[in-house]
Amino acid sequence: MSTPQHLVLVVHDPEGHATGLLPAEPEAPQLSVLDASATRGDGVFETISIGSGHPQALDAHLDRFARSARMLDLPEPDPGVWADAVHAIAERLAGHDEAWVKTVLSRGVEGGTTPTGWAYGSVSPDFRRERTEGVTVALLDRGLRSDAAETSPWLLAGAKTLSYAVNKAAVREAQRRGADDAVFVSTDGLLLEGPTSTLVLLHDGALLTPPATLGILPGTTQHDLFAAAGDWGLEARVEVLRPEQLRSAQAAWLVSSLRLAAPVRAVDGAPTAVDAGLTAAMNGALRARRA
Repeated sequence: MSTPQHLVLVVHDPEGHATGLLPAEPEAPQLSVLDASATRGDGVFETISIGSGHPQALDAHLDRFARSARMLDLPEPDPGVWADAVHAIAERLAGHDEAWVKTVLSRGVEGGTTPTGWAYGSVSPDFRRERTEGVTVALLDRGLRSDAAETSPWLLAGAKTLSYAVNKAAVREAQRRGADDAVFVSTDGLLLEGPTSTLVLLHDGALLTPPATLGILPGTTQHDLFAAAGDWGLEARVEVLRPEQLRSAQAAWLVSSLRLAAPVRAVDGAPTAVDAGLTAAMNGALRARRA
């Protein structure tokens, strides 16, 4: 059986206002070869997890979508129209335990004034191995200081843009080093994030994550885990972290909307502690979300 795929176009006027939705065939041509999403990577996106037809953390994703759009000076996404687009696709994926919807907003055809928008959804890959066996990571220098978001906002650190070539290259480099994934480190020695995930550590009864002010993407999945930390008798704090804290943590995870919580079982080839019980509790809570 082929994997179901669903597409909705978000129609905009020349002023950038969303005017409605247009169902479309995902296998039919839809995008101009002159669109800035293809020629420049000039746009933003979000990927929302769908659990049995229910979008998870939708408001948080749409807030982050709008934040990224502002950072790129794109038109402000209409949250109501984009929420309708996500729900329209989620309803068509309701027969699947885990699925996803990606929202995309680009600057549109080069030389024009009308943005391009669409929402696309399908069934999620099987992440059971990553959630149970865990992942190995390599620490990679991001090439930016931890204050780059403040000193050089034009670098768009912390925006979720379509320019993902660096993120993909980082994963390939990690794999060349024998790891599954990467964790970025600033040039001044601070832990940041994964190419497609947020880093969470367990230290002395507290869940810890680096601050978004270091130029990293605010994690929607991490936010939901921190909201549930009290259920597991844990505190939750945002703190500046260094690589030695990752290596010595009681446990660590890379968390993201689709893979959920993947425990880190080795850093640069050295084994690290894994808390299987807490990992299972985290993923159970994330999968049970209905908002």
